[in-house]
Amino acid sequence: MAVLNFIREKYMPILTVKVSGDPHTEKTKQMSELLIDCTTRILKKKPELISIVIDYIHPDNWIIAGKTLTEQGKNSFYFDIKITDETNTKDEKVQYIKETFAGFNRILNNLHEESYIHIHDVKAAAYGYGGHTQEYRYHNK
Repeated sequence: MAVLNFIREKYMPILTVKVSGDPHTEKTKQMSELLIDCTTRILKKKPELISIVIDYIHPDNWIIAGKTLTEQGKNSFYFDIKITDETNTKDEKVQYIKETFAGFNRILNNLHEESYIHIHDVKAAAYGYGGHTQEYRYHNK
């Protein structure tokens, strides 16, 4: 268990969010706070290693079931997170998806059901930052 805790706390996630609407400073702040909270609390990642990119997409350019979000009067998001493989349990990932989806629903309001969260479990030898893989970091801790 000590090795798992070292790996999950040490290694960074990168989070990429696409959200419908025009850039909005307060919503960006709320989304980043939500993601930092859930990523540290549920996935046990260190906040100083979390990177978040949030892109806004105009609702006229977001199509679900052949209709734009503007036509449907809805909001949506796509959230993608990359974590080192085998650093989180299935139960943690289930809770993470549930809580982040609920958080986005509170922030964006009128959320389209076809909004997605994708957790990538990335192999440690194929993922890294600062010029080193996660595998390297594990063996050189």
